[in-house]
Amino acid sequence: MRVVLGDGAELAVAAAGDPAAEVTVVLAHSYAQDHRVWHKIIDTLPHATEQPVRVLAYDHRGHGRSTAATPETATVEQLGDDLAELIADQASGHVVLAGHGMGGLALMSLTVRHVDLFTRRVAGLAFLATSASRLCDTSAAVPHSVGRVVQDLRGILGGSVDRVSRKAMAVGLRWLLLGDDPDPDDMRLVADMVSAHWPDTVALFRPGLDRYDREAALAVAADVPVLAMVGDRDRLVPAAHADALAGSAHDGAAVVLPGLGHMLPLEGAPQVLPRLVGLVHAALRKVGETW
Repeated sequence: MRVVLGDGAELAVAAAGDPAAEVTVVLAHSYAQDHRVWHKIIDTLPHATEQPVRVLAYDHRGHGRSTAATPETATVEQLGDDLAELIADQASGHVVLAGHGMGGLALMSLTVRHVDLFTRRVAGLAFLATSASRLCDTSAAVPHSVGRVVQDLRGILGGSVDRVSRKAMAVGLRWLLLGDDPDPDDMRLVADMVSAHWPDTVALFRPGLDRYDREAALAVAADVPVLAMVGDRDRLVPAAHADALAGSAHDGAAVVLPGLGHMLPLEGAPQVLPRLVGLVHAALRKVGETW
């Protein structure tokens, strides 16, 4: 499915579950990836909850099959605006938002730029491997580090670098992003997503990620249940960042998942799913009690 935004840009969206459900779960992917990072969650979550829910996983502007970004639109602020339009257009009932890496920043952007929508409709936030401050910009580090390796190889090997660079990228991403015992299919998908977005998307979005102020957004979201998850093998986001995100909310929980790296929606799906279900159930109870 494709959702047309106000400026004519289109977002590619995968949907599952009941379109008329009281709660919609929106899944936002990270930098230089696409909605496929959630493929183990998208179709499973609707069958794991006590009541019907709808699930939407989308490609950010400039990613996957969505409209390309420009220097003016490759910002966290624009990602928040796009998310707000997606919710208004497609989400039924109240909303639980889950963001991985940069997807978590899109959630934060929504909270400060669309306060009325956030206050009326958002019933829970889940941050997966999301940085709590600019001191640890996870998203910018990932493809940049791997990209330098590939760039150096191109300089040395010239035209023969394509096959080698693909292998170098896979090895680098395996070390940077995945935990103790990664599934080969997960490794291939991560390499495919990142290579599809390097170098153009990486170059476009990095300045906005570097400068984005997370603290203001966390203050706005203090009254919404917050779940922050991180892997204890995450080389990009220290566990303390999950503590900071959870600690910003009156009802916050930080979860450190053993043996897992940065790619929690993939390698951590069996651990992430029940925790998302718990957040959805809390949202359903809140809908029944107060809204």
